[in-house]
Amino acid sequence: MELKQLESFTNVVEYRSFTKAAEKLYISQPTISTHIRQLEEELHSRLIIRTTKSIEITPRGWELYECACHILSLRDNLLQRWAGESRKIIRLGASTIPSAYILPELLPAYGKAHPDTYFSIHQSDSQGIVDGLLQGNFDVGLVGMRCADEALACIPFYQDRMVLITPVNEHFLALKAQGAFPVEALLGEAMILRENGSGSKKSADRFLESMGIRESELQVIARINDQEAIKNLVAQGLGISILSERAARNFCEEKRLLGFELPESAARRCLYLIYQKNYILKPYIQKFAEFVKRFYPSAEPEGAEPVKAR
Repeated sequence: MELKQLESFTNVVEYRSFTKAAEKLYISQPTISTHIRQLEEELHSRLIIRTTKSIEITPRGWELYECACHILSLRDNLLQRWAGESRKIIRLGASTIPSAYILPELLPAYGKAHPDTYFSIHQSDSQGIVDGLLQGNFDVGLVGMRCADEALACIPFYQDRMVLITPVNEHFLALKAQGAFPVEALLGEAMILRENGSGSKKSADRFLESMGIRESELQVIARINDQEAIKNLVAQGLGISILSERAARNFCEEKRLLGFELPESAARRCLYLIYQKNYILKPYIQKFAEFVKRFYPSAEPEGAEPVKAR
């Protein structure tokens, strides 16, 4: 079975015509007929029933058509991806915090030094980026959690910390004046949390665990995968949340939210650059990875446990 035979077959199915299929592929009609016959002989199945007035596809023909379309699509995607290498396109996966707050700083700076490099960017939660990288969908990823999968290199490049954010009202202003938020008060407040696949959620879980607080003890009223939505809901008084300091910074500076620092050892975290260890990074991708590692000072958060990719 050859790709050119599958191309002939799929075009005959789609056009319901040997003549139109031949015109589409710029080959002769007898060649199309030969390809179909060779497929039928190899598969020991009738694929197309051809009469003087019509062309009918057999059940086995439809089954082959579905598989052939998938095979040809894989080929086309591979060729397109490899053809793009001459244009230095980096397939970059970024979780929520890196995509919203790091890339707007990082990419313009990199672009000035490397104007011939382009990016195809996919945004998801941290676990989604890890999974996509393992499946070969990205060249590199930027995520908010450490990954312990042995197939991945996981390099810290940005020091972040988690903060508690609250609405601006008399109650929380009084607590702010005291200098710290009493941890036990978390149990009496409505909480808005990130979704389970995010690095921010895992960091918040680590903080709560260090304080001896189980999530089941909290009054969780919503789980949201967008930190901008969380900030807006907290600002409107719906509840409080534990969020990345980098994400909360603008709302706190604009006095739309109050930010409370959490204990240093439990609140610190890093953002990570990840890529497959057994892949040889192309020179222009390696340059980008080196640039990311130099752009921000990095340090390992104390007490951070690796998160095993699922």
